Amino acid sequence: MRTAFLGIWRTCAVTFFSLCALVENAITIPFFAPAHRLHARAGWLHRWSRFASRVVGIRITTRGAMPPSGLLVSNHLSYLDVIVLSSIRPCVFVAKRDVAGWPFFGWLARAAGTIFVDREQRLSSPAVVDLVRATLASGSVVVLFPEGTSSDGSTVLPFKSALLESAVQLRCPVASASIQYALDDGSVADEVCYWRDMTLVPHLLNLFFKREIRSSCSFSPLRVRAGNRKEIARELRDEVMSMRS
Repeated sequence: MRTAFLGIWRTCAVTFFSLCALVENAITIPFFAPAHRLHARAGWLHRWSRFASRVVGIRITTRGAMPPSGLLVSNHLSYLDVIVLSSIRPCVFVAKRDVAGWPFFGWLARAAGTIFVDREQRLSSPAVVDLVRATLASGSVVVLFPEGTSSDGSTVLPFKSALLESAVQLRCPVASASIQYALDDGSVADEVCYWRDMTLVPHLLNLFFKREIRSSCSFSPLRVRAGNRKEIARELRDEVMSMRS
């Protein structure tokens, strides 16, 4: 009974606050100068993520410091990755355009200024590189998930080097991050990780009934990477694998 009440309360609290936050975003963001809107949207998502992580019971611990600017590449396990990283520091995320059509998270992603990329479009396209450049100039961290998809967390999938072309072109500093989750009751692979043909709403509602979700984030130092994008992709993946172990 207590668990059922907790899940219902979380569902109502997150839904109500999210609707209020979306209204706030629509009213306040247009008043910012165009050059500051990306930073304002990242700050808005940061505040929403801090609230959501507390309400949903996500306990976050970190090792190392999340970079204050530049590109951050991370392994990808779940939509919770966005909440976890954004709750630590304002971020702008690069995501597949499919995410824009998701219920709930799609609305939040669009409001937060997410950079959407078509599946068949390379991140090296001039339009996307220009968006990444503008976002970096706004002072926010740009987060990439170079695996290209989420997984069950048993390993780190190979990094798609095309997703790192913007780092090569812009010569900006890059850091890596490793995210891991733990549950006292249940399976991380089946109940936290969001992969295969899982359905979003039932998966999310199930998480609301978990007493606590523990997230551990490790960060590597921020630095300019030498080499071509394939070499950079291998180097960053090796760093993530090392932090996981």
